[in-house]
Order: sequence, then structure tokens, then C-alpha cells
Amino acid sequence: MGINRTTFVIDPDGQIAKIYRKVKAEPHPAEVLADLVSQA
Repeated sequence: MGINRTTFVIDPDGQIAKIYRKVKAEPHPAEVLADLVSQA
């Protein structure tokens, strides 16, 4: 089965803005940061 990682991005209103499922630990932070910067 292994480890299943999920990341939730929460907007300023406290709502879930995006869900990343089955992420890999190494490239994931850069992916989230790039998405957040592009939405700003």
C-alpha cells in the first residue's frame, strides 16, 4: 500500500482552494509554490 500524501491549499477565507493527491515529496513544494505564484 505505501504512503499516500495529499496536500490541501487553503484560501484566505478558509476554504479549500486546491487538492493535490498522490504527490511525490521531492518535486511537490516547487509545484505548489509555482501554482500559488501564478494565482497571485
